[in-house]
Amino acid sequence: MATQWEYATVPLIIHATKAILDQWGSDGWELVQVIQGPDAGLVAYLKRPKAGA
Repeated sequence: MATQWEYATVPLIIHATKAILDQWGSDGWELVQVIQGPDAGLVAYLKRPKAGA
């Protein structure tokens, strides 16, 4: 069976980007991409395998 994923989008505060990503990473999330958000801020897209999948 193929891996099932769950996804999250997280707004990034420019002066705390590393701390934010480190926190999500410690919870098992993997960074997929960072893009420019609609309000000129950055948005991180993350994924991790679904629990129990």
